[in-house]
Amino acid sequence: MEESNTGKISNFIHDIIDDELERGINIRVQTRFPPEPNGYLHIGHAKAICIDFLTAEKYGGICNLRFDDTNPSAEDVEYVDAIMEDIKWLGFEWENVYFASSYFDFLYECAIKLIKKGKAFVCDLSADEIREYRGTLTTPGKNSPYRDRSIEENLDLFQRMTDGEFPDGARVLRAKINMASPNMNMRDPVIYRIAHISHHQTGDKWCVYPMYDFAHPLSDAVEKVTYSLCSLEFENNRPLYNWFLDEIGFDEPPRQIEFARLNLNYCITSKRKNKILVKEKMVSGWDDPRMVTLCGLRRRGYPASSIRTFIEKAGVSKANSVVDYGLLESCVRDELNESAPRAMVVFEPLRVIIDNYPEGKTEKIEVEINPNIPEQGKNEVTFSREIYIEKTDFMVTPVKKYHRLYPGGEVRLKGAYYLTCQSYETDEKGEVTTIHCTFDPLSKGGSTPDGRKVKGTIHWAGALSFEVELRLYDRLFNIENPADIPDEEFENAVNPSSLVVLKGCLAQESLKQAKVADTFQFMRQGYFCLDRDSTPDKLIFNRTVALNSSWK
Repeated sequence: MEESNTGKISNFIHDIIDDELERGINIRVQTRFPPEPNGYLHIGHAKAICIDFLTAEKYGGICNLRFDDTNPSAEDVEYVDAIMEDIKWLGFEWENVYFASSYFDFLYECAIKLIKKGKAFVCDLSADEIREYRGTLTTPGKNSPYRDRSIEENLDLFQRMTDGEFPDGARVLRAKINMASPNMNMRDPVIYRIAHISHHQTGDKWCVYPMYDFAHPLSDAVEKVTYSLCSLEFENNRPLYNWFLDEIGFDEPPRQIEFARLNLNYCITSKRKNKILVKEKMVSGWDDPRMVTLCGLRRRGYPASSIRTFIEKAGVSKANSVVDYGLLESCVRDELNESAPRAMVVFEPLRVIIDNYPEGKTEKIEVEINPNIPEQGKNEVTFSREIYIEKTDFMVTPVKKYHRLYPGGEVRLKGAYYLTCQSYETDEKGEVTTIHCTFDPLSKGGSTPDGRKVKGTIHWAGALSFEVELRLYDRLFNIENPADIPDEEFENAVNPSSLVVLKGCLAQESLKQAKVADTFQFMRQGYFCLDRDSTPDKLIFNRTVALNSSWK
């Protein structure tokens, strides 16, 4: 993408729009985001949302939200509510909310119009027979034996379908186009089918429902959409999209423009496959933080603005490609580095006794909340004779360039004092359980009168620290392109270490005030947010992203 002369991001879609506006083909820009409410949105939808809404915004137009709810067997109001929440979370506001089901009367009239024009017929072939008659990419299809029914017979049969006279699958209404077309989508596609299912919007009013390929272009047209922006998988559907518009007749038909989908390595961006993960309980639900659903990313602590930044960096093009997940993590990390408050949390506590610190004494140590935002001030952490550090911050026999604690070694405690290890205790297995240290009372705040320096600075947990649970998330799949995995083999591809739970971790006392979804940088560890599973007596933090990329 390039910067346009308006100062806003430009791409090939905008180049097309610029040209058409300049030539007067269009005088306005109207887009729509048209999800089917049959699942939760994922990161791939975020790209479409950004393209639809930001394109309208750039040209001073409007973007509507339309639910393409033509398949009642898979749709639910639960998904409608979740989709609206996700779009708002990303920071977008639609002009209007529409449902394709609101146009069912209009779509039915369009179907009747096609029948009367001799461009649609009722077909009695089964789904398997229709598939067989359609032919292949290298061989033409053959006409249905019911293709030449009279207009009167087709009108009668379609009315009887609508009246509920026939069972599901007994008959369909098909467009009459060209069974020898090289484009399979043009080989007399089904435009209405029988389904005796209650609809989440229209109830039991209908027992025949339009197919997506029929409803979608006509919904765009009736809403006066000027640019129907969609992913590249619909490129072969464009001739059919235009055929319906031409046959029904619209003065200002919308133009379909396709862009490449967002594909991320090690991720599934398919509602159907995500449903399998949820149904088979390979994840805890649609908002499992390992999922790339928008609600999963939100629960994990990803800021909405970082996702928008990622979409911008990934770019808009016509060429399919796979984006490295590390780019998304980088965008999250960059934003949280600037905005997240700092806190000290010890994952694997190791007891430290400071032998020369007075027994019974405590003091408040001030630790900066965020060095990037000085005005946020400092937190107070209680220091005492007994504290805790990470087990990994002590070695009996240090390796080369090890700058943390070891017998005789000195480190700086974050915000507090210099500490020197004098000895250590072990249990019957030889595991270190306690280390004994001395502190330099003149080193508070990180400097000493003699000007000596230490190379290592470590975090710690003080006297008023409390236990928390940490959930460390990693990639859900071990395979770079899990979309290629057969459904029945999903479970074998799941990373067994995608979730590691740490209990008994110690957090500084200020974190008791955290609210659900609050995000922090745990010093030297990564970025974490408070999970909704937390209770007042048990705080649970999800790792949003590590300090350094793990997506090599």
